[in-house]
Amino acid sequence: MKTLVLTAHPDLTKSRINRLWFVALSEQENTTTRDLTAIGGETQQFDVETEQTLLLAHERIVFQFPWYWYSAPAVLKAWIDQVLSYGFAYGPNGDKLKGRECLVLVSTGGPAESYHAGGYNQFTMDELLKPYQQTANLTGMTYLRPFVLNGLAVAEETDLAASVPAMLSHVLDPELDPKIKQARLLKQIAEDQAQAAAIS
Repeated sequence: MKTLVLTAHPDLTKSRINRLWFVALSEQENTTTRDLTAIGGETQQFDVETEQTLLLAHERIVFQFPWYWYSAPAVLKAWIDQVLSYGFAYGPNGDKLKGRECLVLVSTGGPAESYHAGGYNQFTMDELLKPYQQTANLTGMTYLRPFVLNGLAVAEETDLAASVPAMLSHVLDPELDPKIKQARLLKQIAEDQAQAAAIS
């Protein structure tokens, strides 16, 4: 499985956690990482053909970003607006991303308990990430369970380092789509039953 990581951070050099994740993901096989801020420049303009070609060359698309005002930094919106175009990602013949997987990798400053009904932010992260889920739905991609790391405002360096292996395990899990895992388990059960029947 080939994974494309689209990192949307205003300045990765000043990041505490997204930089660590970006570096770790950049070292993985079959993984392409893209710093959208560096690529888009001050005007946040992208070479649409290049970006679309990269999308088509990967099976899993990862949106990586820090949580800014209940959304991603503006550069990701600019990328989406330009690259997920009519006729490519949606609309007539816009099925080029159908069958690919979409995963959100996000860090928040607030603690996990602030993201629930009655909490400081009132809503869960799953609820707040619905626009990305619907983007996946519209483009025919399978929306995978996101990886969210909360509490960056008070996290210690040891906490940041400890998140890296957990993040890699999640983002690169080939069976993160429950349907894929279920299919493998059902196949294994059928094979075991057939083997047991042959022995008996």
